[in-house]
Amino acid sequence: MGKKTAIQRIEKLRDLINYHNRRYYQLDDPEISDSEYDRLMQELIALENSDTLGKQIDISLSPTQRVGAAPLGKFESIPHLSPMLSLANAFSEEDILSFDERVKRLLDTQENVSFVVEPKLDGIGVNLLYEKGILKYGSTRGDGAIGEDITQNLKTIHAIPLKMKSASGQVIPDKIEIRGEVYIRTDDFKKLNIQRLDDGDNQFANPRNAAAGSLRQLDSTITAKRPLSIFCYAIGFSEGIAFRTHLDFLQTLKDWGFPVNPHINKAEDIHTCIEYYHEMIARRETLPYEIDGTVIKVDSIDTQNRLGFVSRSPRWAIACKFAATQTTTIIEDIIIQVGRTGVLTPVAQMKPVRVGGVMVSRATLHNQDEINNKKLHIGDTVIVQRAGDVIPQIVKTVGPSAHENEQPFRIPDTCPMCGSRVVRLKGEAAHRCINLDCPAQIRENITHFVSRGGMDIEGLGEKLISQMLDSGIISDPADLYYLTEDDLTGLERIGDVSARNLLSSLEKSKTPSLEKFIFALGIRHTGEHVSKVLARRFGILDNIVNANGEELLSIKEIGPEISGSITTFFREPSNLRTMERLKKAGVSPVEGPIASGDLSGKTFVLTGTLQRFSRHKAKEIIESLGGNVSSSVTKNTDYVVGGTSPGSKLDKARLLGIPVLAEEAFLEITGQGVRGTG
Repeated sequence: MGKKTAIQRIEKLRDLINYHNRRYYQLDDPEISDSEYDRLMQELIALENSDTLGKQIDISLSPTQRVGAAPLGKFESIPHLSPMLSLANAFSEEDILSFDERVKRLLDTQENVSFVVEPKLDGIGVNLLYEKGILKYGSTRGDGAIGEDITQNLKTIHAIPLKMKSASGQVIPDKIEIRGEVYIRTDDFKKLNIQRLDDGDNQFANPRNAAAGSLRQLDSTITAKRPLSIFCYAIGFSEGIAFRTHLDFLQTLKDWGFPVNPHINKAEDIHTCIEYYHEMIARRETLPYEIDGTVIKVDSIDTQNRLGFVSRSPRWAIACKFAATQTTTIIEDIIIQVGRTGVLTPVAQMKPVRVGGVMVSRATLHNQDEINNKKLHIGDTVIVQRAGDVIPQIVKTVGPSAHENEQPFRIPDTCPMCGSRVVRLKGEAAHRCINLDCPAQIRENITHFVSRGGMDIEGLGEKLISQMLDSGIISDPADLYYLTEDDLTGLERIGDVSARNLLSSLEKSKTPSLEKFIFALGIRHTGEHVSKVLARRFGILDNIVNANGEELLSIKEIGPEISGSITTFFREPSNLRTMERLKKAGVSPVEGPIASGDLSGKTFVLTGTLQRFSRHKAKEIIESLGGNVSSSVTKNTDYVVGGTSPGSKLDKARLLGIPVLAEEAFLEITGQGVRGTG
């Protein structure tokens, strides 16, 4: 290949790769496979390194330079041409309304002010300086006036343009600062921490810390391996260009090739801003990245200029913060709970602290491996968070520990409830009490049996079950159906009316669905989903009891571990005796028709809001036809059903080439389509 032809090919390859980078990293809509992309990149690398071209080509703007450069000796300081100011904070609706009142007072108006509302990403703010459309420098916020030079690291983020695209109707400014937030997607963060654990490295506390640590690597090849993303949202200094509104600026940003958050909206008044704030709280856990609030900005640039700034923040914008989902506290004790299968679960009792608006004082530590990995001791100061804003969990220890030279807390060798030996079976993370007559296991077994997902016996809670066990009137689930009014009225705080109500609840529970009865039995590894699968497949209880391992393993959702648990359970004489006593007491599960199999073996994922019926109902329909419903999209997903306002699952499905069904198509394949009324 001649020099001229090689140079032409290099330019074409760069354009192609930049185009596909935009499709993949900014639009989440790739057009070629990973292997094809790698082939193009390798061809470009080979041509750029060809001896025949020498120094005739400039590779500084090439996409091949995004993989990182030689380690930097230190970070240089870069002054911002325009200060990177902080935002004032609002923590309630009242604070947001006060912001609106201040704006109107300063503008001397009672008319509604138009705003732009944005998600507030929990990431790291950066400043990008472009000269004649070329990325010159990239820096951290620093002290607002001077930041750290992290240009080489920022170049590894594929979503950041090395060269601004020419926007229709807009000139490329001679000089402009673009502000953005670097972040790590939630799924990528989880994978990163798993990899660090495998490598023997400390895990990051949260995606923000991971992003910050990645940007401050002295070796940009390390940064290049981190899954960093960016959304751009603001302008700093600019020369030779002006905008009428903030929304105009954001649209131009997209035209120039910068990623802009798709959830940014215009709000005609402050009440719309408040509605958006509550909407984002509701959507917070469905977003593929972490946000810690929303931002409200006056839309008109002229009005922004009239409002001006105070010492460290603009008067025309405010950050509306969500309740914190992470904070620090102290582990005051670690107790052991014994579950219905004999598993010993360590639970941290902590100094009460408010997390995400809720007072938290306990968090499960799961197992000994979890304790060892986090090096936990009683007395440690820890970061605690509410996972999914619901379940408290300890993230890591912080600060110096008085116990750092000591072994982490150890699960005892004997059961705290019965004193029996505790074992850890090969291949399992859990420690387990091996005494089948352990009082804790019996209590938990019966509690599980009567739960809403099982026999659903109203009025029978843990305290009453404990009373019954302590008094000796029950010792297994079947005993419940042989209780008399005299048995019950002999218990503390149980009168005649309460006793009759409970006996009535027990009577009503005697005809559960087959799947509920299977779940109530408490077979190890057999939760609600597997119980439904068994009921659909076999239809009759006796068929499940007599099923062999081969029959069970032929079911897609059942592997060797689940199959072994089921067959072991129904070969255990004491379990069969309990089931026989339940039968004699009149307990008879309703046997349903075996699934038609129209969707047999097919896995569905539901996303967005369906119009005809709830997602719960859609799940029931799929399962009744032999299909399965999963909460996450993987290569094994057969269909994704997309309603209105779908989340990131739809993007992932398209990325993996998984068929996406609109609601009408879903109704069609499940036979739920609208029928004429005649």
